[in-house]
Amino acid sequence: MLDLRFVRENADVVRESLHKRQDKPLLSKFEKLLAEDKEHRVLNVEVESLRAERNKISREINELVKQKKDADALLKRAKEIPRRIKTAEEKAEKLHGEIDFILMRLPNVLHESVPFGKGEEDNTEVKKWGMPKKFAFALKTHGELAEELGGADFKRAAKVSGAGFVFVKGALALLDLALQRFAIDFMLKRGFTLVQPPLLMERKPYEGVTDLKDFENVMYKIDGEEKYLIATSEHPLVAQFQDEVLEENDLPIKLVGVSPNFRREVGAHGVDNKGFFRMHQFNKVEQVVVCKPEESWEWFGEINANTEAIFQELELPYRIVSVCTGDIGIVAAKKHDLELWMPRERAYKEAASLSNCTAFQAARLGIKYRIGKQGSAEEAKEFVHTLNATALATSRVLRAILENFQNVDGTVDIPKALWPYMNGLKKISTPDSRA
Repeated sequence: MLDLRFVRENADVVRESLHKRQDKPLLSKFEKLLAEDKEHRVLNVEVESLRAERNKISREINELVKQKKDADALLKRAKEIPRRIKTAEEKAEKLHGEIDFILMRLPNVLHESVPFGKGEEDNTEVKKWGMPKKFAFALKTHGELAEELGGADFKRAAKVSGAGFVFVKGALALLDLALQRFAIDFMLKRGFTLVQPPLLMERKPYEGVTDLKDFENVMYKIDGEEKYLIATSEHPLVAQFQDEVLEENDLPIKLVGVSPNFRREVGAHGVDNKGFFRMHQFNKVEQVVVCKPEESWEWFGEINANTEAIFQELELPYRIVSVCTGDIGIVAAKKHDLELWMPRERAYKEAASLSNCTAFQAARLGIKYRIGKQGSAEEAKEFVHTLNATALATSRVLRAILENFQNVDGTVDIPKALWPYMNGLKKISTPDSRA
């Protein structure tokens, strides 16, 4: 959510950002918000003026009564004031509700560097890293190969849980855990604090971190309760500071979250039908930074560099794209996607996202930090900035490893960075070949 004072003082900036997003209905609502905010402030002034008038008349009536003079005219005026105050307050309250409704739906102000575009096809490539390997044999689909290696059972998972789930087994399960440990250790070395968050969130804090109405179609809601399974650990890691005033000396807060994540999404065709790319449940290691506003763009560069370094260590070719104005969603002011090279499709596919949400989540959640000593004349409070970045989502990386490290004999090499976590394994082969 954008802070109303910011909107009021920077209307042209917000309006220009909405133009870039090409959202005409929202532009119309924004103009309505400005008009209603102006009317709301006028009503507040009117209410205060009426209250002052009521107090003044009360004093005058008391004075007339003391002097035993006629106070009928003032009494008549005094009786009218409560009705006028009530009418103005009711109208102001209605306007306040309408203003909040629109504010909750206004997207974040885009950073000036976000490329203009309508959809995913207009996202701009920032850089590429790594040379895609050329294969002299026909690659197997990663789902098929995972089954042949004895590392995945999609059929039994569908029998137990439905499509979009998998039993990950044996060496592939160990590889999933190795990826998590590798990413966690990487982030711990950079001063991040490891957190395992709750996997359920109440509706109110969830509405603070994302536009729940847009996001609900991919989330699992607990039947009969206003609770949701988390779609990413970023959400509870940020929401935990709801309605708090943080101390300036405690910033930045650097967290690395690890959790299973739950999303009602699965590919509609092709390699996504049976595989790891789009899952209802997957494991992810996530970076979250809570910082002062003047430091957030520096941290955006830092978390981007962290994610890139992780994938470079894994020797997986990737590219970074800057997400365009029509594809970015409402929360981020700027967003990068890291896309891994998938050799079977000969295409880059999204594996990580990295966002600076500036003060958007903080304003929705009421997260501020204190500037100056508490209780001093210099004390002030300002919204923090929040950032998040995928360090590593194991399901998509498993697919990339199965494809990029596949051998002609059906074995899969394990990236060297993961060897210390694999109990001596350096290659995954079929159970028969290991015997």
